[in-house]
Amino acid sequence: MFKIQNILLGFIFLSITLFSACSNDSKKEPTDTATSGEVNIVVDESFQKLFDSQIYTFHAIYKNANVHVDYLPENEALKRLINDSCKVVVMCRDITPTERKSFEAKNLFPISTKIAEDAIVLLINPENLDTALTVDQVKSILLGNDSLWSQLNKDSKLDGIKVVFDNAGSANARYMRDSLLEGKDFSKNVFAVKSNPEVIEYVSTHKNAIGVLSVNWISDIDDSLTTNTLKKVKMVAIAKNSASEPLKAYQAYIKTKEYPFTRSVYMINRQTRAGLGMGFVHFVAGDKGQLMILKAGLIPAIAPVRLVEVNIE
Repeated sequence: MFKIQNILLGFIFLSITLFSACSNDSKKEPTDTATSGEVNIVVDESFQKLFDSQIYTFHAIYKNANVHVDYLPENEALKRLINDSCKVVVMCRDITPTERKSFEAKNLFPISTKIAEDAIVLLINPENLDTALTVDQVKSILLGNDSLWSQLNKDSKLDGIKVVFDNAGSANARYMRDSLLEGKDFSKNVFAVKSNPEVIEYVSTHKNAIGVLSVNWISDIDDSLTTNTLKKVKMVAIAKNSASEPLKAYQAYIKTKEYPFTRSVYMINRQTRAGLGMGFVHFVAGDKGQLMILKAGLIPAIAPVRLVEVNIE
């Protein structure tokens, strides 16, 4: 009888243990859908203004959705995506074949969605006399030829050009280093602060500074932050070469790529199931999200943009 009781108790204990294990496993199953639940995303700091608006609107439409966002440098964003600390990242490039292989080694197949065309702008102090630079001149400045402004500003006392980025690991710094300098190191006159607002503040208080930002920080003229920023700094026009007309980063010139410093913006989603991460990507790539991108001064990747040429005689 005693043995039978022990067997019965053992069977009951085993059943409870298995049931608990099954219950715990079921708790680990994802419960989010395309329009509800929670998801962690990381956005490159360059696009904080834009994605604050995107997330606010998404939450207003889908009351049961909660998108948690961190605004970080591009290199940190990618690390978090690989380590599964977030499901979606927003970057100014697609993942490389080598990076994709590291995902595939974990049996993960991230989906890249191009959402916009962006531009890097150079900002200067309002008292600076120069308003235009060529691509070669920008390159010379980044490599340390800071005597350039002594020639450009003959009537000023400017010397020692300082170039300031938002973060040493940001997409802005990587773009300029890789695309313009072909991988060469920045000169000692180039440094980084900790945020985009700090770039604007530094330029507004230093006559010899050039700030490097995404155009969306200064392009939404209906935004009070933009109008206040444009009182503190001004945008430099960039010419592809000495024979070209200097152009500012207006949407028409970004669309046609006549403005030199343009780049694509991607949302990379490792959540290949129909969860909230995928739902948010679809929202940004959809009509409402693309209209918000257009309003922010970028070029929507999916919605059509009409360019109108006006002849004034």
